[in-house]
Amino acid sequence: MSFQSLARQVDLMKAYFIGGGIGSLSGAAFMIRDGGVSGSDITIFEKRLPYGGSLDGARLPDGSYSMRGGRMLTTEQYECTWDLLSTIPCETDAQQTILQETVAFNKLHVTHAQARLVDGNRHKVDVSTMGFSMQDRIEMTRLTEASEEKLGKSLISDWLSPPFFTTNFWYMWQTTFAFQPWHSAVEFRRYLRRFMNEFPMMDTLGGVKRTVHNQNDSIVKPLMRWLKGHGVNFVGGADVTDIALVTENGKHRATRLDLEYDFVGRSIDLAADDLVFYTAGSMTDATSLGSHDSPPKQLTKEDSQGWTLWEKLAQGRPEFGNPAAFNSSVPESSFESFTVTCRNARFFDAMQTFTGNVAGTGGLVTFKDSNWRMSIVLYSQPYFPDQPGTIKIFWGYGLHPDRVGNFVGKPMSECSGAEILKELCGHLRFPLNVFDEATCVPCWMPYIMSMFMPRSYGDRPLPVPLTSQNLAFIGQYVELPEDAVFTIEYSVRAAMHAVYQLLKIDRAIPPVTPYDKSLKMLLQSVVKSFA
Repeated sequence: MSFQSLARQVDLMKAYFIGGGIGSLSGAAFMIRDGGVSGSDITIFEKRLPYGGSLDGARLPDGSYSMRGGRMLTTEQYECTWDLLSTIPCETDAQQTILQETVAFNKLHVTHAQARLVDGNRHKVDVSTMGFSMQDRIEMTRLTEASEEKLGKSLISDWLSPPFFTTNFWYMWQTTFAFQPWHSAVEFRRYLRRFMNEFPMMDTLGGVKRTVHNQNDSIVKPLMRWLKGHGVNFVGGADVTDIALVTENGKHRATRLDLEYDFVGRSIDLAADDLVFYTAGSMTDATSLGSHDSPPKQLTKEDSQGWTLWEKLAQGRPEFGNPAAFNSSVPESSFESFTVTCRNARFFDAMQTFTGNVAGTGGLVTFKDSNWRMSIVLYSQPYFPDQPGTIKIFWGYGLHPDRVGNFVGKPMSECSGAEILKELCGHLRFPLNVFDEATCVPCWMPYIMSMFMPRSYGDRPLPVPLTSQNLAFIGQYVELPEDAVFTIEYSVRAAMHAVYQLLKIDRAIPPVTPYDKSLKMLLQSVVKSFA
């Protein structure tokens, strides 16, 4: 819609969401569904189209496809996500919700990886054992049981000895969730406790669930259609550059939004009861795409200005968080992904024969001796609704894009898509012609692991800071002590907290499933650790 059509009825509260990712989309849905707010009183601003934030996926002009990633789903957890999606109709059948569609799909496509790890000799690693020594078990137990206060800003490597990082468990856990030894021990501990139910299934990834198509088509688009059907205002290309605040009786109140829209500066004055929900920070900020013939440019926040507003708001207001804890070290927070469009079945046929998995049932295949720590995943096809029948799509990533490849004599970050495919063929001992007519699109993401950076308590703001009257923070960089970042669930849960608190909604937020307190799960995890 146009900026001019945002007419104001002064007697009604208005809500403004800054950022068009899953946090804002779910927050707007909660306002309508649970708060009784009219969609016409809700506006979502997005600087960079399309909507969906990190849940992206698109067909490029040359007919190839690109997506930055795909978030892991579980139907046993993600309590707030499924609470939301249980009421949103799916894209193809208005009589079926996204939850129902996803559950039915996963009954037909069960994940049971048979080639989770592959070594440097192209042998499938026996991952029925986690590879722990007694010292590894003692150290991991000590870390898991330590309080977050005791862990503080310590690194994972401060608690676990070097041999731990050569275990089957580490290779699988690291590449499933994208951890590095220099990341936060607090976040690692939260993952161990939050996803304890995944521990006994790490070798098969049996707990992983997938949507029918990529998550933009399966989640974002039907959610947007539902929101538009309720009259929500979407303003694309609008950059909110400042949120004016006044402080009264120790409470900060947002009074004005300053924007740039159509290359013109504009402002929106806020009434006393208006609400603002700001997505602070972005794990996919400063993303850049390369091509089959060229590497991606290495951008930073100086190029994108994606962290500027949070930095401005947090200055002199420590309760609004500390963005510098997350955006100050690109080498420690970056990795590179790639999307491959295959125009014949050669690679898929060869890969399915090698792994023993039909595409869509195998989960990540990690080349554990890869200098890049490369992993790939073959999805059930078609992965995009508009995907021609002759095309097959898969995705991969490298956790160490700064390191020289095993088969290509340069860092991944300097490689074209064609060179990435050459490296992949080297690990698999496949002939290069399996990628005849294929297109590989590399994607550089400097802040993709920034949520895992070591931090102090308070570096992430609460969804509604104690000093805030009408401004809430949502997204991956808010503090939810009971949950784990780098998931769709975290963004949805943060939005639910923010909306319920500011609207004073009297409905219980679905609690985090306490697998770490389940005697059955604890016993299964102990047994698995001694395998």
